[in-house]
Amino acid sequence: MIAAAFAKRPLPKLKSSRGKNIVKPPPKSAIRRSAPRPGRSGPTTIIIGGGVIGLSTAYHLAKRKHGRIIVLEKGLIGDGSSSRAAGIITGHLWSEPGVLARQKCLQLYRELSQELGPYGYRFRDVGCLNLFDPSSWSEREALLPLYRRVGAPFEILAASEMRQRWPALTPPPEFTGLYDPLGGYSEPHEYIPALTRKLRDEGVDILEHQTVRDFVLRDGRVAGVRTEVATFLADAVIGTVYAWTLPLLERLGWQLPVKTCVHQRYVTRPLRAPVKIPAINANPLAGYIRPAHGQRLLLGIETPEREEYRVPSLDWHMSAVSAAPELKKQLMKNFRRLVPEVAETIWETEKVGLLTFSMDGEPVLGPVAQFPGLYLAMAFHSGGFAYNPVAGFLMAEYIMDGRTSIDIRAFSPDRFRARQAREYLALTLKQKDFVRRRH
Repeated sequence: MIAAAFAKRPLPKLKSSRGKNIVKPPPKSAIRRSAPRPGRSGPTTIIIGGGVIGLSTAYHLAKRKHGRIIVLEKGLIGDGSSSRAAGIITGHLWSEPGVLARQKCLQLYRELSQELGPYGYRFRDVGCLNLFDPSSWSEREALLPLYRRVGAPFEILAASEMRQRWPALTPPPEFTGLYDPLGGYSEPHEYIPALTRKLRDEGVDILEHQTVRDFVLRDGRVAGVRTEVATFLADAVIGTVYAWTLPLLERLGWQLPVKTCVHQRYVTRPLRAPVKIPAINANPLAGYIRPAHGQRLLLGIETPEREEYRVPSLDWHMSAVSAAPELKKQLMKNFRRLVPEVAETIWETEKVGLLTFSMDGEPVLGPVAQFPGLYLAMAFHSGGFAYNPVAGFLMAEYIMDGRTSIDIRAFSPDRFRARQAREYLALTLKQKDFVRRRH
């Protein structure tokens, strides 16, 4: 693939350069901040983006009593990719940093299920079944030694074993299942409100309808941001905007090699009885399926021939993207062989949004060397919801400790050269050419 060829190049650090759009700090008399909560003192952290990555970062900073925390969201909390997510998680990723991060994430999801239980959230620990056909199994089979070495549990299941364990499934005989007993899913409509209420109870300032327009730079350091109505100064600024990554970083005259693609997911009307299956990543079927609330099923489908989508500005909203009507029929055709109940259902809801991928397929998470004070947590491929607890945990470690308990140098924003970013962004790719990852 084109993107894979780029990903194989060496990735030394960027040379320092400054953009032309950086805002000089206004006079102190012009600076406005949200009123501090009673008893809040210490450093101030601004989080740009009120999706699950931003909320999780705020949660872990608040849990460690890290001064004032301000979340700035351009619209409503969770209104971007987060509310359009499938919420599936598996620990069976493709690199050691990813597997180790997901192990911590699965632990955190179970802790959150207890802590956010009074707010209406529960992690569904139904396991996650990753399906492969003969052509794709060899690549995943090569990762089994890694899973054994780091203690990520798994089972390898033949089609007959899958049918026996989950009678609602009828996988083709040539399929192989890689089952993650610790996997499962979250319902976005439960998780996002629960975490938001928890943060407000913890004294986090969550400000909606606050589009960040520029960064404030002082002595070469990112020292805050400016919205249409106020300038917010801070000791650290964390960008978690996902699909809006490029328009945001343009304000610094800086680029990351990330691209976005359209993704669609559907929920059925309530079925006659619950379909007892795990969360399923079905790569040979170009999608996924899982149980959903109220005896429903949630399914998603890829569109490999569709070109990347370029977000034009910070004001862009995901309602601007749409899915072809025939995808519903294609999704049903793909999955009725695996889950026959799908053939008898009617679609109740459709949600269309964007997924963000880096050039090498790994997340972007950590401090930015050429802009001290700026941290990024972006480009989590199709697994942003899955990553969010550990992304927030690791970001809090970076902010408070200067280092992380898991070696995630492979996720550093500094791993790309400026020239690589320019050349990659100049390409127009189809989704099939991305270094694609799922959950």
